[in-house]
Amino acid sequence: MKKGDRLANKGPHHEAPDPRDLAVANRVLETESGALLRLSKALDAQFSFAVTALFNTKSRIIVSGMGKSGHISRKIAATLASTGSPAQFVHPAEASHGDLGMIRPQDSVLMLSNSGENRELGDLIAHTKRFSIPLIGISSKAASTLLEAADIKLLLPLAPEACPMGLAPTTSTTMMMALGDALAVALMERRGFSADDYRVLHPGGQLGKSLVRVRDIMHGPSELPLVDINASMGAMLLEMTAKRFGCVGVLDEVQQLVGIFTDGDLGRHMKADLLTKSARDVLTKKPKTIRSGALIAEAMGFMNNAQITCLFVVDEDTEQSGAACARPVGILHMHDCLRAGVM
Repeated sequence: MKKGDRLANKGPHHEAPDPRDLAVANRVLETESGALLRLSKALDAQFSFAVTALFNTKSRIIVSGMGKSGHISRKIAATLASTGSPAQFVHPAEASHGDLGMIRPQDSVLMLSNSGENRELGDLIAHTKRFSIPLIGISSKAASTLLEAADIKLLLPLAPEACPMGLAPTTSTTMMMALGDALAVALMERRGFSADDYRVLHPGGQLGKSLVRVRDIMHGPSELPLVDINASMGAMLLEMTAKRFGCVGVLDEVQQLVGIFTDGDLGRHMKADLLTKSARDVLTKKPKTIRSGALIAEAMGFMNNAQITCLFVVDEDTEQSGAACARPVGILHMHDCLRAGVM
């Protein structure tokens, strides 16, 4: 074996783990989680004032910060925008060179700075004062330039950075991000932001697919495999074969779904007198159903748990209880969910 081959085969996974690494990880996580707990307990009416100010914003929420706080600001802006609160990140240094034009009197500004003394924030703070734009400040220094200028002050509790030198922003940025998430979620609830709203803003990817509704992909009334409760076995088999779902729904005299007969049931009833039976004799009562407005992800989980491949779809007034008072409006097959990209 050549020397180069020996080096190629030697990697981190061939070396003994260093217990100090886990010790560092535990210390960092404990430091930051402790700070989050202190932040939770330190929140006061100012947080609610901030939510109200952001909720009443007529245009956009401008989020800004310098350095690591800037990176956190970008994430907060993205979270706000994706949860129903239009938001945009503005770099404070670029704001001094023309980007102040992005900020309008109808906006509000959410500004992040651990020290509250970044000189790059000065022109942006002055702009909010000049045009009476609400300024919400997040900082760990109550006497800082930022919080003294802010209309609403969100003070971070004093907590050590997880960096052993106490220099690299770690704990402080974790608190900022968590506080941004708290603001975004509180705004979602104020707005009554629903799963349908979320779907509109997240049409792509697996998340968007999982928010598709049953009604969007179900087979409609014309494709429903249905027979009357007094139908003969021959009629049931013809309907199952014609509709090709491997099942047939059984309706009572008022067209409500009272049972189901599947290809599995066919095997269990395979006897010499099978063709003398009617739907009433062989149906399985209280079939599993799902609401037309349910999420596809919910239907997929329901079918997996019940180990079935088809669900009759009922209207919104019928709960997913299998009660006999359901009027079917469609049918959903597991393959429909897979074709929609829900795994």
